[in-house]
Amino acid sequence: MLTGAEKAVLFLLSLDEVVAGPIVSELTEADLRKLRAVASTMREVPSGAIDEAFREFLSRSSAAVAVPRGGLPYLRRLSANAIGETRAREVFEDGVTSPLARLEGAAPDAVASLLSNEPPQLVAAVLARMEPKAAAAILGSMPVDRQGTIIAHVSQMTELPAKVVEDIATALAGELPTDDAATLVSVDGIARAAEMLNAAGKESSTAILQLIEAENDTLAKEVRQAMFTFEDIKRLDPRAMRELLREVPSERLTISLKGASAEILNAVYSGLSSRAADLIKDELELVKARKADIEAARREIVDVALRLETDGRIDLGREEE
Repeated sequence: MLTGAEKAVLFLLSLDEVVAGPIVSELTEADLRKLRAVASTMREVPSGAIDEAFREFLSRSSAAVAVPRGGLPYLRRLSANAIGETRAREVFEDGVTSPLARLEGAAPDAVASLLSNEPPQLVAAVLARMEPKAAAAILGSMPVDRQGTIIAHVSQMTELPAKVVEDIATALAGELPTDDAATLVSVDGIARAAEMLNAAGKESSTAILQLIEAENDTLAKEVRQAMFTFEDIKRLDPRAMRELLREVPSERLTISLKGASAEILNAVYSGLSSRAADLIKDELELVKARKADIEAARREIVDVALRLETDGRIDLGREEE
């Protein structure tokens, strides 16, 4: 779920400059600073978010529009055209132009040292907005017990202050901005935690998950499931696929494959005999299943795959350190 500020940025960046300019000219500098804070941290948005933003702003369906262009630079140019270069420079160039890039480009141990005295909630908020590989490198420079605590906080996030990333980046330069501390951006904590652990490698992720599991078994299970999804079974080699399919009832397999991509179908068929694959293909033509039933069958297969990996019987193809 996007926050109001994120929807506003998405809406503006989807418009032509000639249309967006007059809108930006009506905004106050405080409003523009909030939009800047969000635009500087937005990396991706859910599918259909643009149409949803148009429906909310215009109260009617909208035709498909292009993916927003340029993010922060585009918003900067819009503002310059609408309120003048001098005022735009004051809003956008106050010493913090790319906080994520500055954090990601710094040495992981240096950033970890900077964050060592910060509360784990704040550290989690910063890492959740970074690229998984960079976040994993910083996480790996921290004590193991702190890693588990931070991943647990990341996993439970749904939204966080957009300005917090800019605050940390500015702290590296010796400044602490105070504007827009309440502006929020959305974050899928479980998904981000899973991405970070996948990037960290199997050994580190296993150790961190064990720490989380000792404190919150349910949370650890949710993160572990997010680390390997039904879409990921296409990564399995034929031997691992055969091992997995031996543990899955044929009727549940058939339901799970309803509407699956060609890549997944081909991967599954590679683990079956020609006769068994032909039977599945025939059954798929006939089977009817509700979306909830399909999702349930897919979760069962993921659970089986995770169990087999834990037992050491298959390799799910995740990154090694």
